[in-house]
Amino acid sequence: MSAEVTPLRPRRKCPECGQASERAHFPFCSPRCKAVDLNRWLSGAYVIAGPEEESSPGDDGRG
Repeated sequence: MSAEVTPLRPRRKCPECGQASERAHFPFCSPRCKAVDLNRWLSGAYVIAGPEEESSPGDDGRG
């Protein structure tokens, strides 16, 4: 009687290169792709949008 182990989640593609992700580097496939993504965050290539700032009625840019 042999039981099959079902995976916890389906394998997903690496967001950098599209290859199958590895558990040790999830969601990436390798340390290289993980480092490329980290570099993009640290260099400011990725930006999380925040709420738009509204200027107050008396703020016309003059000091």
